[in-house]
Amino acid sequence: MFLGHYGLALAAKKIAPKVSLTMLFVAVEFVDILWPFLLLFNIETVKIHPGFTEVTPFEFVHYPYTHSLFMGVVWGLIVGGSFWFFKKDTKSAVVVGLAVLSHWFLDVIVHIPDLPLTPFGDFKVGMGLWNYKAITILLESIIFFGGVYIYAKSTKAINAQGIWGLWIMTGFFLLANAYNLFGPPPEDNVMVLFVSFAVLQVIVLGLAWWVDRNRVGQIK
Repeated sequence: MFLGHYGLALAAKKIAPKVSLTMLFVAVEFVDILWPFLLLFNIETVKIHPGFTEVTPFEFVHYPYTHSLFMGVVWGLIVGGSFWFFKKDTKSAVVVGLAVLSHWFLDVIVHIPDLPLTPFGDFKVGMGLWNYKAITILLESIIFFGGVYIYAKSTKAINAQGIWGLWIMTGFFLLANAYNLFGPPPEDNVMVLFVSFAVLQVIVLGLAWWVDRNRVGQIK
């Protein structure tokens, strides 16, 4: 799941207008931001097998500390609790925490059975939608464009950048997703993966900051 996570973050802006879009992007992708660091230190493991599924060549061999349901709850409590500590906004903190946890529930739809429930056992789940590229594209598009629509309707551009910035960000997501789906597989090299993910996150979070600072929502 790629577009779907960000679609959910965009939609969450409607119910948590005090939370920046950058923070919501960090929340829904928190475990994927953490994951490359654990790969770098050989705590978690991934292999690249072109054709492993129709959608992604990644074989997620071992990643219980970032992508298990149990740790999703733990990370949600940590990130949501940290947000509350600094902002003292309970509603927003709950939304942030749930956004972190949402990553696992969206992933379980698309992943093959490789998502662990806890770091302490071998039982893994996954509905395997990644074996069906067309259905995956349809589902992610619905979630993503739904999120873009909700964000656009629940915020208002305060200048021209707020209008075309949203379109640029949307276009970037579509291009990045198309490359993921139809481009060549990445190198089976942890450092290359680490740098690639880092660059992607910098661009995405920079776009979120830029778009959100040029739009305003109704604080309820």
